[in-house]
Amino acid sequence: MQTNRLGRSTVRVTAVGFGAAGIGNLYRGVTDDDARGAVDAAWGAGIRYFDTAPHYGLGLSERRLGAALAGRPRAEFSVSTKVGRILVPSPDTADRRDDAAGFDVPADHVRRWDFSADGVRRSLESSLDRLGLDRVDVALIHDPDDHWRQAVEQAYPALHELRAQGVVGAIGVGMNQWQMLERFVSDTDVDTVMLAGRYTLLDQSAARTLLPRCRERGVGVLAAGVFNSGVLATETPGRTYDYGPIPQPLYDRALRIAEVCRAHGVTLPQAAIAFVARHPAVATVVLGAKSPAQVRRNAACTGTPVPASLWTDLVAQGLVES
Repeated sequence: MQTNRLGRSTVRVTAVGFGAAGIGNLYRGVTDDDARGAVDAAWGAGIRYFDTAPHYGLGLSERRLGAALAGRPRAEFSVSTKVGRILVPSPDTADRRDDAAGFDVPADHVRRWDFSADGVRRSLESSLDRLGLDRVDVALIHDPDDHWRQAVEQAYPALHELRAQGVVGAIGVGMNQWQMLERFVSDTDVDTVMLAGRYTLLDQSAARTLLPRCRERGVGVLAAGVFNSGVLATETPGRTYDYGPIPQPLYDRALRIAEVCRAHGVTLPQAAIAFVARHPAVATVVLGAKSPAQVRRNAACTGTPVPASLWTDLVAQGLVES
């Protein structure tokens, strides 16, 4: 599979990445065998970039990903994880489930927001322990929406120092919005941003200023959430958009997009992936999966060319921006 350099760093990522939130039991439990099988299937499909976070299943995603990658040549794959949430043991809540955060795991830890320099170092140390690795290739500040000052004044300088020391290869920020990502791209020296859900067939808001700024500044984009959490994941549009019920006008537009796709012999998820991947600022499209079957489906979508005429028709009908 094609690889791309991540911004100005030396880190390379495959054009398709594996999003490991699902194997952290996002929404529903996944067996250890299915989780391992999903990573194995991704490896078999040529994927060599894997994204995880402490937030995903209170560390379960990192543990499962590390176990699945153990024994594979370290120089052949890259891993990103995230900082900003510290996991604190909580024996008093261990008999509950982590439902509020959306993960089907025991709530034996609680998340504490911490974008301090010390918090960054402690978070990465714990992540390395769970992953069983001696380094991560990419460290991302995770969801600093309400913590701009601490994130830019403490977390970012700490990551900048760790990058200079060679502890991590590339640094960046991951969010579900584009406005603060643009501030990081403009005001700091990040290598990459993980943009979730704001550059898709249904939402091109990041294309107006963020993506051009990334190109201008030499910042690579890790594109995630390309299915907008479900509506674009199946040939007939689903009813979930950004983790909630989809507004009817957006659903109607998704139906129209799907109709144009069918006229070109293209499935909706195939188009959703290809649309994002074609942008020159995008280094990789990160696709979440929690089973080998999902990985194979995603691989089939990415392995089939999409005719350029599809984009021409979608623009002409006012369904996507040019």
